[in-house]
Amino acid sequence: MNKAILIGTVALTMAAGPAFAQKKQTKTSAPAAAKQQSDQKFVMDAAKGGMAEVELGKLAQDKASSDQVKNFGKRMVDDHSKANDELQTLAKNKNITLPTDLDPKDKALKDRLSKLSGAAFDRAYMNAMLRDHRKDVNEFKMESTSGQDADVKAFASKTLPTLEDHLKLAQQTEKAVGTSGTAKSNKRVGTGGVRK
Repeated sequence: MNKAILIGTVALTMAAGPAFAQKKQTKTSAPAAAKQQSDQKFVMDAAKGGMAEVELGKLAQDKASSDQVKNFGKRMVDDHSKANDELQTLAKNKNITLPTDLDPKDKALKDRLSKLSGAAFDRAYMNAMLRDHRKDVNEFKMESTSGQDADVKAFASKTLPTLEDHLKLAQQTEKAVGTSGTAKSNKRVGTGGVRK
């Protein structure tokens, strides 16, 4: 009888072994899959954001009243077009299909901005660019340090200094147009640029 119990126990252990091993393997590969999805989400979000920067930059070149804002818009078109091309190549190599249309949130912003003109456009556009670039810099910093995919991580690291420059430029431009629309009109107001 003891021999039968022993054989049964051995058989049960051998049958359960692969099941436990498989469960353990699933647990260890789940975080890796989650990290891979995180890298893919970063690529998708970067593509959406880059596309929006180009579209909004074109709008700024057409609608802004301040030369500083027009120049900022041109810089967004130039830099983000280049980054978008690099991202397109990266996505193709990783078999990631990038979006071809603006995100609904970005489309709504573009629609709202396209109805504005002059100083109101300048302020609203620069306010959006300031918010957006703060968020972008944080996301690219995070990906450049904690991304799993070496190529995606390298893209984030390479692009980060440009985004940091954009943030500084957005802060300077927003400061120049933020209170009265244009830097020139700040001088005419005579109260340090603040209208009441």
